[in-house]
Amino acid sequence: MGSCLSVSMPCDQAVNQVSQCLSVNGSYIYNLSKNLEALHKEMEVLKAKRDDVQARVSREEFTRRRKMLAQVQVWLKNVLDIEDEFKDLVSTSTAEVQRLCCCGLCSKNVEMSYRYGKRVIRMWKRVKSTSSQGDFDLVTEEVHVTEVEEMPIQPTIVGHEALLERVWNRLMDDGVGVLGLYGMGGVGKTTLLAQINNMFTKARGSFDIVIWVVVSKNLDILRIQEDIAKKLGFWNEEWEQNDEYRRAIDIHNVLKRRKFVLFLDDIWAKVNLSTVGVPYPDVVNGCKVAFTTRSRGVCGRMEVDELIEVSCLGPDKSWELFQKKVGESTLKIHTDIPDLARQVSGKCSGLPLALNVIGETMSCKSTVQEWRHAIDVLTLSAADFSGMKDEILSVLKYSYDSLNGEVVKSCFLYCSLFPEDYLIDKERLVDYWICEGFIDESQSRERAINQVYEILGTLVRAC
Repeated sequence: MGSCLSVSMPCDQAVNQVSQCLSVNGSYIYNLSKNLEALHKEMEVLKAKRDDVQARVSREEFTRRRKMLAQVQVWLKNVLDIEDEFKDLVSTSTAEVQRLCCCGLCSKNVEMSYRYGKRVIRMWKRVKSTSSQGDFDLVTEEVHVTEVEEMPIQPTIVGHEALLERVWNRLMDDGVGVLGLYGMGGVGKTTLLAQINNMFTKARGSFDIVIWVVVSKNLDILRIQEDIAKKLGFWNEEWEQNDEYRRAIDIHNVLKRRKFVLFLDDIWAKVNLSTVGVPYPDVVNGCKVAFTTRSRGVCGRMEVDELIEVSCLGPDKSWELFQKKVGESTLKIHTDIPDLARQVSGKCSGLPLALNVIGETMSCKSTVQEWRHAIDVLTLSAADFSGMKDEILSVLKYSYDSLNGEVVKSCFLYCSLFPEDYLIDKERLVDYWICEGFIDESQSRERAINQVYEILGTLVRAC
């Protein structure tokens, strides 16, 4: 005989469990409209909390040199994911509600309504939980910004030691807020400014931050602001969308609380500090701005407190630098090479860029004939010398192209007709340039003379 296993359960207990199951599962359907409304309200609370957190983060990032905490960033990402899921869920809410029948107590498709109602409850719980996690005591942390970023400079620096000391002493003077270095292209202005920048690595504590910005010929205020903001630690893609004026306010609010040094390398026109957002240096704030330019006129427009010219090197310093670039081993190959090397060095006219480039080229020339050929090339057609066209003449041509007007350019080129090292008489230039048609004497000779001196002044200021 087989055996039978029986389980007995009181009838009222079975009925109670079934009714509880129907009550919970049924609520997904008959409470759908109420649950959707609760979800919408909880979602609004979450969005408001998200907006508050984002506003706090933005305010602290822009004004206090801080960055968002990683946990806050994760929370905001979760909120964004929830928003996407919420939009997907409610996109079909109207159709789901219309599927209900019997005054909302049942559904035309019980299974679909049950599943959708269960998703609504789960989403509500997730939104509520995420909202409770958004109560942050801190939303940002202080950004560690390097006080001074050391600039890479060539190991061989010769000829400007005394000038370096002078520039440093003047910049550190309490009465000097804005300092300008001017001189022709390739003379070593950027190298000198980089040396000054690096000297601040040994003067820690004197300034809160040192900022280096390369400006170049095409003045771009937005790019200058971006470089400064990145150094201050509050640049991000959202800030990038701000206009020039809004950016200037943010930069000003940060820099006005700090004792700063701002280096602007290679400027060709006036950089309006207030437009950028940089507080103007004075005795009270103790801040400093130093810049390089090829134009003395730019220094005047920048209202400098100190103006310093960076000139070409003298014969002795030129030879010292050239020897270092050529190398002692090459100079000792033949007894005639040192004398020939001095002649080549002289062809560089004390321009550090030329001394460096030509010196490096000649460092591998081991025969007397090669050195003599180099002198011939530099004398007759310097542009044919290796590296001259790409590295030296291109730098000088940049200055020539920037001369204002064809008349000024023609007057400059005319001076090349005189012998090397010839002393050109300014009064004779008046007659020469009138004869060439550069200057109009039809009104008066006095006006013609004034115009000549104006052009000469322009050329001198353009280095």
